[in-house]
Amino acid sequence: MIVAVICDVLGEENNGTTIAAMNLIRSLQAKGHEVRVVCADEARAGQAGFFLVPKFNFGIFNAYVQKNGVAPARVDHKVLEQAIHDADIIHVMLPFGLGKAAAQYASEHGIPLTAGFHCQAENITSHIFLKDFAWGNRAVYRILYRRLYRYCDCIHYPTQFICDTFEQVVGPTPHRIISNGVDRAFQPMTVPRPKTLEGKFVVLFTGRFSREKAHSVLIRAAAKSRHRDKLQLIFAGSGPLEAELRQEAEQAGILRPIMRFYSRAELIELINQANLYVHPAEIEIEAISCLEAISCGKVPLIADSPRSATRYFALSDRNLFRNRDPQDLADKLDWWIEHPEEIEQAQKAYLGYARQFDFDLCMDNMERMLLETWEAKHAAG
Repeated sequence: MIVAVICDVLGEENNGTTIAAMNLIRSLQAKGHEVRVVCADEARAGQAGFFLVPKFNFGIFNAYVQKNGVAPARVDHKVLEQAIHDADIIHVMLPFGLGKAAAQYASEHGIPLTAGFHCQAENITSHIFLKDFAWGNRAVYRILYRRLYRYCDCIHYPTQFICDTFEQVVGPTPHRIISNGVDRAFQPMTVPRPKTLEGKFVVLFTGRFSREKAHSVLIRAAAKSRHRDKLQLIFAGSGPLEAELRQEAEQAGILRPIMRFYSRAELIELINQANLYVHPAEIEIEAISCLEAISCGKVPLIADSPRSATRYFALSDRNLFRNRDPQDLADKLDWWIEHPEEIEQAQKAYLGYARQFDFDLCMDNMERMLLETWEAKHAAG
């Protein structure tokens, strides 16, 4: 098949949407499909199969987008049509301008259309201080439906949680629920610790430095811990709140957190060096970063936020803490620190749990979704 993948944002692989897009692209190419990618990532210039459009001015979103290493796209109809006019199927990653234009073209020309659901309403409303207002989030979902998802022959939801959330607002949709999957490179291994981590209880969180990821909750919890003097927080990522988080940690009087972006190879080693993985984010569609930690045998401690799918990864109450509650997180952290034998037992359970998120299985399901959507569209005439 000729598959056109439309990426309103694509850049360095340090955010979930870019990682999901590149994983899908590489997988489809490996399976023998011709993949045409429409994006604004200048680093892809000259690469086979990439069709570049200009960057777009997102106004209030520019700083957020740029600091997360992505390139927002502006619609260039000539380039877009060059890539998609004879495609067998179009897959849109995000419901922004480029994705909307591709969806309208697909509708007008009878080309099968699928789209991923990778943008939670709160990812948008958090920038205009409305993330905690249900009416604002419902309004965003209705807008996203009108812009893109009403045109789709099939919607890819990474979790049942985000499917239910969206359909509660817009009604039933044609869909498949398929995890974005975890690369098999994420697995347990013996990695020696650097001297800087010797004698420390290492707590890792991977996520961009933005408000909805709630790094501050973990910082405040570390300050309340009975073991604060040996708690070493590591925040793997990048983002607009880095300076603010560093200052908050300094004021809290905890060990200085290690904060930087890690390559995939570095991240795998880092996960295996950690004692525990904590995921305080309150807004999350799937949290592949948590699944990557679980796949390496790490025990997670997860916020029980009603707006996060990650809470469903908890295998016991010990793996959950009350959302936005630093004291409860501190209590749970202390319990795990004081019960190392329980960590060993839980690691075995989580390694078994992680098998359902096998990358190859998930990518096979994505290919099947595309093939069956194409077949159904043509069978219907």
